[in-house]
This record gives sequence, structure tokens and C-alpha cells, in this order.
Amino acid sequence: MAGPRYVYAVCRPFRAALQAQLTGVAGAPVGLLGHHGLVAVVSTVPERDFAEEPLHAHLADPQWRAAVVRAHRGVVDALTAVTTPLPLRAATVCPDDSALRLMLETHGAAFTRALDRLEGRVEWNVNVYTERQPAGMSEEAESFVTRLHGLLSRYADESRFHDPQDSMFFGAAGRTGHTVLNASYLVSRADSEQFVELVDRLKGDASGLRVELTGPWAAYSFTRENDDDDEGGENGESARAAEFAGAQKAKRTWVS
Repeated sequence: MAGPRYVYAVCRPFRAALQAQLTGVAGAPVGLLGHHGLVAVVSTVPERDFAEEPLHAHLADPQWRAAVVRAHRGVVDALTAVTTPLPLRAATVCPDDSALRLMLETHGAAFTRALDRLEGRVEWNVNVYTERQPAGMSEEAESFVTRLHGLLSRYADESRFHDPQDSMFFGAAGRTGHTVLNASYLVSRADSEQFVELVDRLKGDASGLRVELTGPWAAYSFTRENDDDDEGGENGESARAAEFAGAQKAKRTWVS
């Protein structure tokens, strides 16, 4: 039965096979729809939940929204293993294939430019926490974060800073801390091993700080060339990158 099309990402045609029996939002199987050299990665979802009005209502439910984000993220992660996807925001829905083709037609040039920029690259997220709650960032912490970012940027084509939306973490023995850096780096796959090794080496210089590296992810934070707002970032559902997704805020996007 026909129904709304949930859109996870846009990519170029690819030959590698996705995971067998890959499912996405609402447990629906994942399919591909090609149009003018682009491929939309989609699922058919039930209209009772994903038509415009019920979708808007569902997104007010944090648990429902988080489930959509996790499923969305799972599909994009699977895509990242076989191609370079351009992730769309969670809850991007078209009412039918005609509207989906129109979206690809209307935004095709922008999608193509973004895919050119992201080709062969992945996103790494770096968080630095202090185990204390100073009045402001200490000189030592500021010096470390500045040096860390400068060195990591040598391996990155682009970087993005995110607001520490979840400013607390709970460490061993109930210790707490506060975020002093939450940044994403767009790194070529060829340079990723050196990038990871550099973070590991610099951890030893982080006296009184905790450094956390997560990835590689699809380039959620770099879907637009100048992404200065929080909608393109991936940091809303969780401080940890297991929930980190540029699509993650699950804001309603109904494409008609």
C-alpha cells in the first residue's frame, strides 16, 4: 500500500549492497528512489503517524521522537559503510513519490554541491570535559582546548563548534563535570587514522580534563556550507555521539 515517504538521506548511485533486511523508521524496509543522478534513501511509513498533522503531534512526544532519531541514525550509519550520504533532518517526509522527485529536482543542485564537498569524508566529534565546575574555563583548560583544536584542524577540511547542550556528564564514582569543548571535524577517510592517533596522544596532556572522541559518522554537522544554526548540528538528543546526529533534533519537515 502506498504511503508517505520517509527520507533519510540523499546520495549518488552506488553499487555496494546495504545490510540485508535493513529496516528504518517504524520498522519499514529501506529502499532507493533515483532521479537525475541522485538517489533518495527512503521508507514507506504509515499515513496515520506520518501525515503532516499526526507527525506534528507525535514529535511533541520525546520518546517517540527519540525512537525516530535512532532508526534514522541506524539507516544513515548503514549508508556510511557503503557510500557518502548527505543526511537529511530526522522526520523529513514526502507525501508520495511525486513530491519526493520534486524535492530532488528543486534541490538537486544544492544536494550535488554538498555531496561533492563531503565525498570521501566522515565526521568525528570531540568533547572535552572538566571534572570541576569553575566560574569560567580555567586558563589551563582554555590553553589545552585551543591547542587541541588547532592541531586537529590540520587534519580537517572543516570544523564546527556546538553549544554544550548537555553540559553535565557523570563519571566514575559519581563524579560530575562540565563541557568545555564540543566540536565536530570533517576529515577525509585517508586521514582519519592519523586524526584518531593525534587525539589519543593529546589526551595525555589534558590534566584534570576528560577527552572523548566519537565517530566516524556521516557528516551530519556539515550538510550545509555555512551551518551556523543548531538545526544542522547533531547534538540535541544526547551529549554522546551515539545519539549525536545532524538530523537528531527531529524537527518536522513535511515536503509537499
